[in-house]
Amino acid sequence: MGIIFKQSLKNTFFIYLGFAFGGINTLFLYTRFLDDEYYGLVTFLLSTSNLLMPLIALGIHHTIIKFFSSYLTKVEKDRFLTSVLFLPFLVAIPIAYFGNYFYQEIGDYLSVENPIIKEYTFIIFLVALSTSYFEIFYAWAKVQFQSVFGNILKELYNRVVVMILLFLVYFGFISKTEFIYYLTGAYFIRMFIMMFYALNLYMPKFTLSIPDNFKEVIRFSGYIILAGSAGAIILDIDKYMIPGKESLVKAAYYSVAVFIGSFIEAPSRAMLTILQPLTSKTLNEDNHEEVASLYKKSSINLLLISGLFFVLINANIKQLYKLLPDEYAGGVFVVFVISSLKLYNGLLGNNGAIINNSKFYRITLPISISMALSVYFLNKLFYYELEMGTDGLALASLIVIFLANSFKLFFVKIKFSITPYTNKTFKMILIIAILYLFFNFWDFPIENIYLLKFPIHPIINIILKSILIIVIYLFLIFKFNISSELGNLLKKYYK
Repeated sequence: MGIIFKQSLKNTFFIYLGFAFGGINTLFLYTRFLDDEYYGLVTFLLSTSNLLMPLIALGIHHTIIKFFSSYLTKVEKDRFLTSVLFLPFLVAIPIAYFGNYFYQEIGDYLSVENPIIKEYTFIIFLVALSTSYFEIFYAWAKVQFQSVFGNILKELYNRVVVMILLFLVYFGFISKTEFIYYLTGAYFIRMFIMMFYALNLYMPKFTLSIPDNFKEVIRFSGYIILAGSAGAIILDIDKYMIPGKESLVKAAYYSVAVFIGSFIEAPSRAMLTILQPLTSKTLNEDNHEEVASLYKKSSINLLLISGLFFVLINANIKQLYKLLPDEYAGGVFVVFVISSLKLYNGLLGNNGAIINNSKFYRITLPISISMALSVYFLNKLFYYELEMGTDGLALASLIVIFLANSFKLFFVKIKFSITPYTNKTFKMILIIAILYLFFNFWDFPIENIYLLKFPIHPIINIILKSILIIVIYLFLIFKFNISSELGNLLKKYYK
């Protein structure tokens, strides 16, 4: 776990730095510098492009991770990379052609409830295309076990750009419409930066030859299209469906709650960035003992870190919402549901990487399709028919992702005879539950402190309670020796 832990720490730092910028953007700048309608529009456009991205990418970013380490010579690797690099155009070009041909009809369909969407429909394709090739070149760097720079571009770059653009809107240098266009351009700049970096790490000799197992490569890409982003797609389906019933403003409110709840997934994203190619390598080498070891270690470490942020977020959520405009209140349940899902994802460790990169990868397509269809119909039931609002969207996601993750745990247990659990897992769950239950219903008795009419008392409460939680949490982790990696790190300072 040495290389994993070191790069994961760096990735976690940059992801949380990105979350810090994203938090400022989402909780303060978007809500004050951009009209709620335009904030909802941006949310809708980016979420819809995320739904389209896996189709354009054709699963190539997952394909690179699975197969690259299986080739033994540079000639074989070069054939593989050059053969898959241009495959997404087989999907992107027809989509661009028919999208342009039927642009009027597509725009009318998407803008039934919110006419403002129509003139920006083409943005969805452009962002999806640039994001697809960014992910492909990011995977190119991952298989060289160099994930930090790509992680900075993925997690930090866009949020810094958004902050700059929001200030430009606020000071009148650009319009709200120009904000969307400049943001789209920023996605393409990010793609080119990632491309040059990846090619600098490994420059293949471009050839018209294809690898001997090209049929298997194509077959894997077809099955894996939705697998790696199924969880994110479900939340994007939620945001996509809101404008079909209500105003774009509701999408903005829901997006804030989802952002807060998703805060705890940063460690998972950081660790899995390097775990994916490493898991693929151990599977290609038939090193089942190492696969089992990675499974258990990734699970306990992700549960440990995710658990801390789960407690911090949910124990402070009511105070946090006091800092937002009143219109954004009411998302506490959504935050709890989304953070619980992310905590469960952490508990799975590298479960998804094991399935995706094994000979059983075909199961990922029916799982992903079932998840997408299930959440769509449950959203129809809870959101449209039972009128449960955004709480219904969150509940639908909870049901679908919980069942899918439980199936994946069972599947890996049956096929590989391994589980991510140890006796430390249950100790960790107990620690998280006790701290959540204790601190969720208690706050420091600090009220009515304002600075220029801005409430300061929630911030003081959050800081004091967070310090107390962190101290108790780390003490318990160290006391029960939950993680040897983190334990060794803490001992350096404990001594």
